[in-house]
Amino acid sequence: MERLPTLDALLGKLAEIGASDLHLKVGSPPAYRIDGHLHFSELPKINPADTEEWAQSLLDEKTQGIFAEEGEVDFGYGTASIGRFRVNVYRQRGSIALVVRSVVAGSKGFVELGLPEAVGRACKQDRGLVLVTGSSGSGKTTSLNAMVDEINSTRRVSIVTLEDPIEMLHRDKMAIVSQREVGVDAINFPDGLRRVLRQDPDVIMVSELRDPETIESALYAAETGHLVLAAMYTNDATETVTRLVEVFEPHRHHQMRLRIGRNLKTVISQRLIATADDAGRLPAVEVLTHTDRTFDYILDPERTHKMEEVMTEGAYYGMKTFDQSLLAMFRDGTITFEEALNHASHPTDFRMSAQKTGLRTA
Repeated sequence: MERLPTLDALLGKLAEIGASDLHLKVGSPPAYRIDGHLHFSELPKINPADTEEWAQSLLDEKTQGIFAEEGEVDFGYGTASIGRFRVNVYRQRGSIALVVRSVVAGSKGFVELGLPEAVGRACKQDRGLVLVTGSSGSGKTTSLNAMVDEINSTRRVSIVTLEDPIEMLHRDKMAIVSQREVGVDAINFPDGLRRVLRQDPDVIMVSELRDPETIESALYAAETGHLVLAAMYTNDATETVTRLVEVFEPHRHHQMRLRIGRNLKTVISQRLIATADDAGRLPAVEVLTHTDRTFDYILDPERTHKMEEVMTEGAYYGMKTFDQSLLAMFRDGTITFEEALNHASHPTDFRMSAQKTGLRTA
């Protein structure tokens, strides 16, 4: 019977084919995620003894204790020959499973990632809150790290990141970059953010704003003269602003609208779209920037849900909606009409806009 390769051999293959993740689950062969899609290898199916052996080879005394108590654990693993990885070991249906993600050293540039000029302008801010949002797998982490790399390459500042987990490594260039991992270098996000402020940062990157305490700490950091870059699991700019407000108690909503309106500099929302040539994926990007009109819409709860109006008419300030971004990508031939329509916020209006501009939609 054919034996499965060692874990290091499987990870070497991940690096070789440019996959982002390796899935190891009992009953299926090893699977790799490439350009957002899972592909099963042609190797034998995994049995319980395989995942047990792989897990035991990775877990030390501390992570073994966490795994025994909680049924899952996250940690880092790496070798000089194949690179660094983030590992999640968990239990499912009585057996052990593993998901391993590649941790990239450095980052791609904005042009290579297909990001608009507004992202570069956000990196030049001295203070305020800049958010990158989207669903899971939309490229938020990649864009955030590209921004960190841009600042690292162009500004003489101190950058401190607070991440869970660290997914890309940054070496000092013009800036000093200190990367802190929740659960290893900091207890949690709120406590870590409070302590970061004592470490003389100019720029703070937070891998996720997930609770009121972290959001408030990020706003305080922005208010006190820092540039804060952070990610949120929201689908668009309007939902982002709404979530920032409604995560707090109702009696605080007006106060939070004032603070958010004054400090929110840019919201960059992403959806990854398959390219027309099937060579990969590029982001459709919605951009909301700070203007007097943006502030007015944030402050007025009756108009916040109409934030799309601000972006539709805000091209002068670098703003655009998802549908405007998708229309430009379709016009350029980067994506097909079917893909554009599938990801449009307003499919019927999008179809009409495409037809009005003379683009073939059939």
